[in-house]
Amino acid sequence: MRWLAAALVCALIPLAPAVASPSPVVTGAARGSVSIPAPVVRTSAGAVRGSVHEGYRLFQGIPYAAPPVGALRWTPPRPASPWSGVRDATRPGPACAQAAGEVPGGSTSEDCLYLNVTAPLDATVRRPRPVIVWLHGGGFTSGAASSYDAHRMAVGGDVVVVSVNYRLGALGFLARAGLPGSGTFGLADQQAALRYVRDTIGAFGGDARNVTLAGQSAGSYAVCAQLASPSAAGLFQRAIMQSGPCTGGPARPFAPYAAAPAVARAAGSELAAAVGCAGAADVLGCLRRVPVSRLLAAQGADAHPSYGTALLPRDPAEAVASGRMARVPMLIGANHDEGTIWAAGLMAAGISVTPANWREVAGEFVPDPARADDVVRTYTVHGTDGGPVFGAVIGDADYACPALRTGSLLAAHRTVWRYEFADPAPPRPTPAPPPFPLGATHTTELPYLFDLGGRARNMTESQHRLADTMIGYWTRFARSGDPNGGGAPHWSRSEVQSLAPGRTGPVRPGGDHHCALWATMP
Repeated sequence: MRWLAAALVCALIPLAPAVASPSPVVTGAARGSVSIPAPVVRTSAGAVRGSVHEGYRLFQGIPYAAPPVGALRWTPPRPASPWSGVRDATRPGPACAQAAGEVPGGSTSEDCLYLNVTAPLDATVRRPRPVIVWLHGGGFTSGAASSYDAHRMAVGGDVVVVSVNYRLGALGFLARAGLPGSGTFGLADQQAALRYVRDTIGAFGGDARNVTLAGQSAGSYAVCAQLASPSAAGLFQRAIMQSGPCTGGPARPFAPYAAAPAVARAAGSELAAAVGCAGAADVLGCLRRVPVSRLLAAQGADAHPSYGTALLPRDPAEAVASGRMARVPMLIGANHDEGTIWAAGLMAAGISVTPANWREVAGEFVPDPARADDVVRTYTVHGTDGGPVFGAVIGDADYACPALRTGSLLAAHRTVWRYEFADPAPPRPTPAPPPFPLGATHTTELPYLFDLGGRARNMTESQHRLADTMIGYWTRFARSGDPNGGGAPHWSRSEVQSLAPGRTGPVRPGGDHHCALWATMP
């Protein structure tokens, strides 16, 4: 599986959304001739001053927990210390520690537990709006709340959007026997942010009784973990999961999943050995003195929360299958061509997929190599089309079919709305042209909901209309649990809704993705 890991690393780097840039600050008159001063909101910890933009207010870099530094490294999040005076909230807080990629130059900051609030100008305590709390993706090793400019969603959907930083990589998910919070520090941060929203969002014009937890990729899987976590009960009333189904596992290496306790602790021991702490009398004390840059160099390409813990007692896949999850309305889906970005990364790593080696490649990918012939018969490689075909295998096995299965399992106990994003030519997620058309690959739905460093500006007129439709669906779901209304094409709960420019409506994707084959795999 070494070449699979190489493809994963190569593919993750260009997936990064560029740091978002909010629309210009309103410095003069706004809404006619009325000048709007910089807004000040008073929270229980202290006052914050944000900025005013066209149609919305933005507050950035608000601490929702104490910095997990020094002796607080690898401890559950503590409350943020109060401050006096008015805190500047016009710039985002530091991204959590990560290698270069999504965050240009990376980050070595452990003081990173901050969130951002985007609210319509007229959202007030007396007229509160529904709240969407956004968890970014990035394999639990990269990403930042500040990459997601949410003003189009806030203004167009009339909602308050909260984006959250949480600890990543080894700093967020180290597992060791006897360590409180072991393997779940990043998930605990998310719950601390949700408690902050519950206690404070009313001051920003948000409705604390109407909170939707949403995320993409690893962020989506985190939503699933929170649905399965007893300590998250009551912290949100709805959930949105984009391209991160609950049923992932180690046999599906391109999708997020939770690790078994023994596996997670073994990874923690490997990290301790890699940084020279394995033989220390106090291993944890030694680890807490290791510089962040050294930890980043020693950690893996992906991180995984650990189940079998107080925060996450059971594997989310098992919780979905047994129905032992929070019974809240859900909106869940995946993209039509999720896997092409990883296949392109594999090609960038110098690995080819040809008719001659396709069976060998398939044998490396499937959990049971004896089933490689089934894959080869179902997905035929001709000439130079090996990359797109392998992309279809990755996407179908790791995302499309698990998303359909997750949706079906969840629908047995709660209201579920299912979608498939299927724009065949969305804004390109990579800075350089890929070796073949990627289609609706992983992350390409994001610029339809958020501004990601200008990617939305590259859309056609019909793509902008699709973006408006999707924002309407997402925010109406957050408001009432039903995405329908606003003149958008009807979305039936009994069907998967295909989302594509000019072609939004019901679709049956199981056959297109050969889900009957993947349902029989171990």
